[in-house]
Amino acid sequence: MTQRFCFFVAAFAVAGLTCACGSSTSSPSQATADVTVQMVGDRGNQSYSPNPTSMRVGQTIAWHNGDTTAHTSTKDGGGFDTGNVNAGATSSPITMSAAGSFTYHCTLHPGMVGTITVQ
Repeated sequence: MTQRFCFFVAAFAVAGLTCACGSSTSSPSQATADVTVQMVGDRGNQSYSPNPTSMRVGQTIAWHNGDTTAHTSTKDGGGFDTGNVNAGATSSPITMSAAGSFTYHCTLHPGMVGTITVQ
């Protein structure tokens, strides 16, 4: 009986450590994108880096917020919107399926602007 109890305690401890060690700070919204743009603050056309951004049709793009406040990346006229991206977080990747030049902005700070060129 004592051996079974010790085995149970050891198995429970290992399971607990596995769960604790197996956790990650990444989430589905932090999946890897082909192109990542940094949100650097409310600085007009210098708010996103690199800006402009170039990519190919079919590639994915995500925004990483390197600032201390939440921002968005929202296509002018609609089409994509990251929603609020908190400080230190990365948006979900968005697939760019059409060629063209697309302007976007932060809905929280409309002076933040960027351009994506998709070839």
